[in-house]
Amino acid sequence: MNLIEKFETCTLPKAEWTHEKHFVMALWYCIHYPLPEAVDKICNGIKRYNESVGGENTDESGYHETITLFYIGRVADYVITNRVSVFTEEVVGDFLEQDFVGKEYMLRFYSREYLMSKEARLRWKAPDKTYM
Repeated sequence: MNLIEKFETCTLPKAEWTHEKHFVMALWYCIHYPLPEAVDKICNGIKRYNESVGGENTDESGYHETITLFYIGRVADYVITNRVSVFTEEVVGDFLEQDFVGKEYMLRFYSREYLMSKEARLRWKAPDKTYM
């Protein structure tokens, strides 16, 4: 069973749901579905998966709207810019080398306090930093 099947069926062990796996999952959906449908599948899938492993999607934990939508934007931009139309090991390898995959990347655009706010968790918030 591959990552997407395990994600969709909520059988992926929590320990395997790493930062990189979030990105690989988003890449797969952005390649295989029109962007609005990919966004829906990614967001709802993360919420469902969180609950399946005993997590809760609350004001303080679990699913984070701003983080998810921000990174989906980066993933979609990668797919479009690189004209990616197939999901291969080579594509995944190159994709995971992109700077936006780094855990601190968003902090170039968001202050930590703003990003970790209840408002940013529940609804999309535009960056509060000017990035050059």
